[in-house]
Amino acid sequence: MSEEVKMALDEATAAMNKAMDHLDFELSKIRAGKASPAMLDGVKVDYYGTPTPLKNVANVNTPDARTITVQAWEKKMLEPICKAILEANLGLNPQNNGEIVLINVPMLTEERRKDLSKRAHAEGENAKVSIRTIRKDALDFIKQAQKDGLPEDEAKMGEAKVQEVVDRYNKKVEEVLAAKDKDIMTI
Repeated sequence: MSEEVKMALDEATAAMNKAMDHLDFELSKIRAGKASPAMLDGVKVDYYGTPTPLKNVANVNTPDARTITVQAWEKKMLEPICKAILEANLGLNPQNNGEIVLINVPMLTEERRKDLSKRAHAEGENAKVSIRTIRKDALDFIKQAQKDGLPEDEAKMGEAKVQEVVDRYNKKVEEVLAAKDKDIMTI
């Protein structure tokens, strides 16, 4: 395999790994009925005028499968934390008891489960679009290398290798989505 083809494959694989990491991160924010600190990862709190990730101003724990507790490092941050959780539009209702913020994670209705499944599949489709874009970039790179002197058979082999990598990552996306869908639909 030529140096150009190897470089195109390595870059494509690295970019596809990033796409999979992003998919995993986005899917972790979609709750499946069980309480998880990851549900609050995207929440930004107004910390003295600066939007700050919640985990940087408080401890987030799950004492049981239906409850999330948020213990602020400063008591005066309890109200901004509640406000930020409500504004994040996660379908959660935080309760401030003066010491900690309690969040009861409600059971999901069938309709809400279907909505969450649609959201998960939309994130999966975004990952597939990213993978297709990466494939296009890799194939363009190989075509340019062919114009610059790469033998045609090397270019064809490189294109086939890129497609193999794309197929493998598309299969991974489908597997991750199937697992998330099962998790969401399990009562």
